[in-house]
Amino acid sequence: MNVKVGTGPDSWGVWFADDPRQIPWDRFLDEVVEAGYEWIELGPYGYLPTNPETLRAELSQRGLKVSGTFTLANLEDPSLWPEVERQVLGGGELLASVGGKFMVLIDDVTTDWFTGERIAPEFLDEDDWNRLIDTTHKVADIVREEFDLTLAFHSSPDTHVAYEDQLETLLEQTDPARVSLGLDTGHFAYRGIDPVSFIRRHHERIAYLHFKSVDEDIQRRVQSEGIPFAHAVKMGIFCEPSKGMMDYLALRDVLQEVNFNGFGIVEQDMYPVPFDKPLPIAKRTREYLRDIGIG
Repeated sequence: MNVKVGTGPDSWGVWFADDPRQIPWDRFLDEVVEAGYEWIELGPYGYLPTNPETLRAELSQRGLKVSGTFTLANLEDPSLWPEVERQVLGGGELLASVGGKFMVLIDDVTTDWFTGERIAPEFLDEDDWNRLIDTTHKVADIVREEFDLTLAFHSSPDTHVAYEDQLETLLEQTDPARVSLGLDTGHFAYRGIDPVSFIRRHHERIAYLHFKSVDEDIQRRVQSEGIPFAHAVKMGIFCEPSKGMMDYLALRDVLQEVNFNGFGIVEQDMYPVPFDKPLPIAKRTREYLRDIGIG
């Protein structure tokens, strides 16, 4: 097992390219170093400087390296392809310029990021699902051919790929040579999926990991009451890996069992969050993972 542990803007409450409730990008980079990480994700395209020379200089002076970035957009509506393409081309070019290798692809949420109101159907019909698969392949081909990046599809609550059966179908219908999986331990647990058994079954498709956990009591309430993602985050459903329902010792063991070699990026969805809250959590989490033998 060789897990390169990193973190990203998400653990500092950053969900959007520009939002006054988010920590300034330079403070984020400084605190990543203080917390003991050397690998980061870029976060939403436009949060960190998009000029490659500027970004390289900011990373270099702090001794930071980049694992990947993400595109989050509606993947099933062809009329929204321009937004997908904007993020893929902009984020892909920037990522490649700083040596990153993974483009994480996430379908957009079906509930409003702020109010939790339902804004799209919870489930797709066959035609829309097929378009999601086609768009995934299209993005995979672009990032590989244009930027030599690997696509890692990321499931997320309140999207159209959130439950275990949807993930299994996605893996069945996508080309393993073009599409890998970015497995988020906390998002799996959020929807009642055991990431340990999933890794054991599908480790050959899993190229990238996100580390987080969830509060078990809040998770049960969210599931039983159908609470939307935005409200669940504000309730504190995501918690430190050492404190949640995820068994990180079992996770460590299965990663050793399958000889995982890749990135494990720490995330703890907290939006919005007081600026002083993330750093102590980031320090504790880095120490915890190191203490149990992950990274």
